[in-house]
Amino acid sequence: MSSGFYRKAVDEGLLVAHEEIEPEVVPTDGTAFKILRPEQIPFISYPYEWSFSQLQDAALLTLRLHLLALDHGLWLKDASAYNVQFHQGRPLFIDSLSFEPYPEGQPWVAYQQFCRHFLAPLALMAYRHADLVKLLRVHIDGVPLELASMLLPARTRFSVSLSLHIHVHARFLRKHADRPESAARAKSRGMGKNALLGLVDGLKSGVRRLKWEPKGTEWGDYYEGTNYTRAAEERKAALVAELVDAAGPASVWDLGANTGRFSRIAADKGIRTVAFDVDPAAVEKNYRDVRAGGEENLLPLVMDLTNPSTDLGWDGGERMSLRRRAPVDLVMALALVHHLAISNNVPLERIADFLAGLARQVIIEFVPKEDSQVQRLLATREDIFPDYTLAGFERAFSERFVLRQALPIPETVRVLHLFERR
Repeated sequence: MSSGFYRKAVDEGLLVAHEEIEPEVVPTDGTAFKILRPEQIPFISYPYEWSFSQLQDAALLTLRLHLLALDHGLWLKDASAYNVQFHQGRPLFIDSLSFEPYPEGQPWVAYQQFCRHFLAPLALMAYRHADLVKLLRVHIDGVPLELASMLLPARTRFSVSLSLHIHVHARFLRKHADRPESAARAKSRGMGKNALLGLVDGLKSGVRRLKWEPKGTEWGDYYEGTNYTRAAEERKAALVAELVDAAGPASVWDLGANTGRFSRIAADKGIRTVAFDVDPAAVEKNYRDVRAGGEENLLPLVMDLTNPSTDLGWDGGERMSLRRRAPVDLVMALALVHHLAISNNVPLERIADFLAGLARQVIIEFVPKEDSQVQRLLATREDIFPDYTLAGFERAFSERFVLRQALPIPETVRVLHLFERR
């Protein structure tokens, strides 16, 4: 605080703001030096739920803060991706206690952590597949560099930053794994400030050079290829807006949001909205639009609803499951139920149970078998879904919900429903 770093970082929108609370307000055992109450983040997300550009922006934020701290006689002692959240459309560092006085001449203590949490998963996404960010669900302290080195293609050894910070770094760790005294000697050689600045600049350049273009996935261009006419799509948007107004939520989750076309109906009304989709390309496009437009109410995330984020970490309590981050006022599930019921064999009653555990109200689009998208799903499998009808759908949901409105979408066979949990 006295260095001026906190004020500068908060004013630039890099670090979460906090206020100091008097000990009498929050009783302690008397050992607390300060009690801080940070600005609250409405929804907590995790790196394995982010798109490529979200992880990249979080990495660049971390490095920018480290450099800003160095300018004020401090440095960043933790470079965990979990210290970043997305708030009002941009990444924000949330751990005020990750900064300490810069120990002149010491190598950056968080260097390896930065490489595990940011550089390695970004490189794997860029050179192999976007889904490899999910390795962070298995390795919650970052992707081991030896594993990343093995998985990356050989040509990455010709990249100066990836060769140095992943391949050579992994070889160093492997060499000294059973000889801690050797590693300690290497660290004791120290690192001057100019060398430290050069290291950070090299990491920043390496992160920025990594690219991934969102194309070639199944649902990335869904709305361009759907059987809606333009008029029907616009009418659907108007009906969704009508139902959102009827529900009157303060918070919305859009499940199966694709690129956020309908999520923005809620977000543009000033409602905090999280847009989930299984397709990394769709989420990447959505986030790029959020960033380009300076949107503050929309958070795009990657989520497979048939295998959603679970409780992870020590005692299953470090990272929250999707369900534990509920409830939300309103869930939207547009053009989703047929994927769960037909593609993934989830009974309609189980879908109703799942949604009832997330929200007080639900807007659902039912897509019947006559629709071309359902026909597409049934083209390669036997139709073993006799209850997948409009009547069967409404009957299954009636166990957990009261139907408030049902609105047919003109020029389609689809119907929008607004349900309220019993």
